[in-house]
Order: sequence, then C-alpha cells, then structure tokens
Amino acid sequence: MQQKQWYLEYKIHKNRPGLLGDIASMLGMLEVNIITINGVEGKTRGLLLETDDEDKIAQIDKMLRKVDSITVTALRSPRLVDLLAVRHGRYIDRDSDDHKTFRFTRDELGLLVDFLGEVLKREGNQVIGLRGMPRVGKTESIIAGSVCAMKRWTFVSSTLLRQTVRSQLSEEEMNPNNVFIIDGIISTLRSNEKHYHLLKELMNMPSTKVIEHPDVFIQESDFDYDNFDIIIELRNNPEEQIVYDMFSTNYTDDF
Repeated sequence: MQQKQWYLEYKIHKNRPGLLGDIASMLGMLEVNIITINGVEGKTRGLLLETDDEDKIAQIDKMLRKVDSITVTALRSPRLVDLLAVRHGRYIDRDSDDHKTFRFTRDELGLLVDFLGEVLKREGNQVIGLRGMPRVGKTESIIAGSVCAMKRWTFVSSTLLRQTVRSQLSEEEMNPNNVFIIDGIISTLRSNEKHYHLLKELMNMPSTKVIEHPDVFIQESDFDYDNFDIIIELRNNPEEQIVYDMFSTNYTDDF
C-alpha cells in the first residue's frame, strides 16, 4: 500500500515526564513513522505521521482517547494549516465565520510567506485578496511567496517603485504559470479602459492573481467577493484597523 500522511494533534492536561516518549513508543510499535513533532502554542502538540495502513490510525485514535492526561483534537489527513502549524509551532489565525479569511501580523511575515508559497504552488485559476495598510509588507510578502513557489511574478498594477498601470503584457508575461500582482486601487480608480480589458482577460485565465486592497477592487469593479478563493489580512499589530478613508487621490503604497 502507498504511504499516506496524517496529522495528529492533542492538548495536554497533565504534562507528566515521559508522556511524549510513551506516545512515540506506541506509534513505533504500530510501525507508524513520526515525520515531525512540534509544540503548537502552549500545551498543544502536533505530529505529522506516515503509514500505509489506515486501520492503524483508527487504533491510535481509540488508544489515545483512553489517555486521561491528553485530549485528541485532530487526527486527519493534513491540511495546509496543519503542516504550517507543525513547521512553525503556531496556528494561522483563521476567521471562524468566514473560513476563506486568514489573518497575520507583521511579526508573522515568515509564516505568511510560507503560507503564500504553498498556496502559489497550486495550479489553475485562483484569486487571492490581500488586505493591509500601506507599508505593512503586502507586496514584499507576495514576491517572497512567489520565490518560495519558484514562480515568476508580473506586476499588472502597482505603486512599488512608481505607479504602474499595464495596458498589455508580452506573450512571455501572459504565461498562466506566472503570479499576477494587481493593486485593487490602481486598477479600478487610476486606470483606463485598455487596462481594465487586460484585467478581465487575466481574471478569466487559469492562473493565480493576487489582488491588494480587494475591498476597493470589489466595490469599484464588476467582480465580487465570490471571485476570491482566499482573503489574507496583514496588520502591524492585532488591534490595527484596516480602513480606506485615508487613501487620497495621491495614493502611493510600498512594502
């Protein structure tokens, strides 16, 4: 049978000496490989496991639920957020009501770049929105994530160095494997008809588009919230409000 990965997560109620060793020994006796172990935010442990026998996973679940000092909180095929939790030792803040929204702060740029890198590796049509105030690290994160995904990025509209509004792209730039970076404010409030035609063409391509300021983009275009697969919010601190009334006609942004 083919080897398959599983994510095991449990919360510790009584952290007695040797607890992790006992769990690791049990997994070893069942011939389940431990790929990665990490503490995840305090008294939670995350383990990435590998086995070719799904029945062993059911046995592990049954056995661990009889251990009074822990509570199993997850035992499933690993999601992207699980892999990153084990890798970084912390959870990604995900909106409990709107599951497509993920929140980061500036001191989590490493985690954000890793997250973006994994998302940008995916093939096909996907639209990612990135909210954040000026100079918080939006464009920097998109570029770094593209590098991690080993993908070329193309600025369709931007204020990174100077205001950029593209009306056409070369054949090489139109490669669906590229990551297209769009400034939602520039593309809707500072552009022309030729640029908007290019934008609509890109939105219909089987490619990845990352749109900064998605709320303005939705408000000022024919696209809506359903066009977005993921929304990322990046703040300087958890209390920061992302507002748009400060964006004037002289709007400029950078990372």
